[in-house]
Amino acid sequence: MIVLGIETSCDETAAAVVTGEREIRSNLVLSQLAEHRPYGGIVPEIAARSHLDHLDGLVARAMDDAGAGFDDLDGVAATAGPGLIGGVFVGVMTAKAIALARGLPFLAVNHLEGHALSVRLTEDLAFPYLLLLISGGHCQLLAVEEVGRYRRLGGTIDDAVGEAFDKSAKLLGLPYPGGPAVERAAEMGDPARFDLPRPLIGRDTLDFSFSGLKTAVRHKARELGLPAPGADPQAANDLAAGFQAAVGDVLADRCRRALARFQEDYDRAGPLVVAGGVAANSFLRGRLADVAEAGGARLLAPPQALCTDNAAMIAWAGIERLARGLTDPLDFAPRPRWPLEELVGRAA
Repeated sequence: MIVLGIETSCDETAAAVVTGEREIRSNLVLSQLAEHRPYGGIVPEIAARSHLDHLDGLVARAMDDAGAGFDDLDGVAATAGPGLIGGVFVGVMTAKAIALARGLPFLAVNHLEGHALSVRLTEDLAFPYLLLLISGGHCQLLAVEEVGRYRRLGGTIDDAVGEAFDKSAKLLGLPYPGGPAVERAAEMGDPARFDLPRPLIGRDTLDFSFSGLKTAVRHKARELGLPAPGADPQAANDLAAGFQAAVGDVLADRCRRALARFQEDYDRAGPLVVAGGVAANSFLRGRLADVAEAGGARLLAPPQALCTDNAAMIAWAGIERLARGLTDPLDFAPRPRWPLEELVGRAA
């Protein structure tokens, strides 16, 4: 089985060819960072136009790199939501055109399901498993029971953790994208210098909150004169380290409780899977590995290249769905919002 995957939900144009034997034949990602950096964040109109300008060429290159022709494909998968709707439309319409022209099954993939199943592309992992999905727009704990069947255990009540990283970076005068910039600055900082809050920590809940932590960073940054030129650069490093440590404490506390809940509900200890763009943060991976080990489980995470947005995970999710006969009609409408719980009706 060979599937072409297309990903255009945010600011990366991506195309990949993956096989049912977990072979990534090609996996191309064209970043738009340079186009959005002057604005300090993603501009949806610029993102959509860039996808439109580059996707056809990227698909052709992905097919060439894979040594495959369109007649070799068994299906075409594209992110159909959630995401910036202009970009999602570009990817979905391209995939539908290929599927129609070649008589291939079309697979409308939920972007979050792509992340949720990405670990199964590199690991022989059985269902169910506990998933911490952390990215720029999402932060939730899920029991992954089957393809298309996800039970939400907890989620953020305000900011996603990736959003908190990006906004805190801006408050500290760190460059865009904020997540990697905070991690680099934190490596040179003292996490104990500033007393920052750990929202909801210790409470009997599996939900998250990061707006209070972000607000505390803003107040402290103002006190220190950040990000004005001439401000103490070490203060920014220390505040970045304190912020990252606080996030690590919150995630560790929630995952510790989630592992216990998961074991009660499914009579097995984990594993704990972490996926999404923020899963590329080495410090946070280390904290979560300690939590998993203490809970008698193991931590699994996709390689860093499969944590950030990519088309290989979309192709793989397409393969998982195609193997179960879960194809989609060509009139499937892209969705800017698409919670994983709404996939239940499309499950095997």
